[in-house]
Amino acid sequence: MADNDDHHGKQEQPKWQGRACEELTGVKAEQIWAFLDDFFGLDKWFPTLTTCIPIQGISGQPGCVRFCAGFKTPVDNKDDDHEESVNWTKQKLLAINAEEMTLTYSIVDGNVGFYGYVSTLTVAPKENGCYIEWKYEVEPVKGWRLEDLDCFISSGLQVMARRMKEALQAYEVIMQYSSSS
Repeated sequence: MADNDDHHGKQEQPKWQGRACEELTGVKAEQIWAFLDDFFGLDKWFPTLTTCIPIQGISGQPGCVRFCAGFKTPVDNKDDDHEESVNWTKQKLLAINAEEMTLTYSIVDGNVGFYGYVSTLTVAPKENGCYIEWKYEVEPVKGWRLEDLDCFISSGLQVMARRMKEALQAYEVIMQYSSSS
């Protein structure tokens, strides 16, 4: 595990907690949930994430693990030569409920300093669309401020929501064009 020893010797601090929410109009919650339900497909939606591959289990089943790499953070890692290193995490699906359109995962390993990270994503219908809520908690992250993490999650969710909506709109245009030919 990419852990550092001084992490375990620290006095306990309260966990950071945060929440981001993004509203989408003109799309159904079930349509957006289908994208998030694909646990191994996060690289299709999350900004700057270049890799998301399965390393254990079957996507969508609790216990499966994905390896994510290449994402940029507000506080990127530098190696000893001050060159950017590739950010990576291993993320384990803890729970998923398709009926309630919610999933919970944790970061079980990585080089970004996220210890005790647990996150829950929920998709819910609202009038004329839906919203995605991303709640998280993590032990304070060395070199970060809570505001950095809030910004990272919030901006990531904004881009994800936009990309998902654009994909659905492109599909609808293609289907309309195909049916009118």
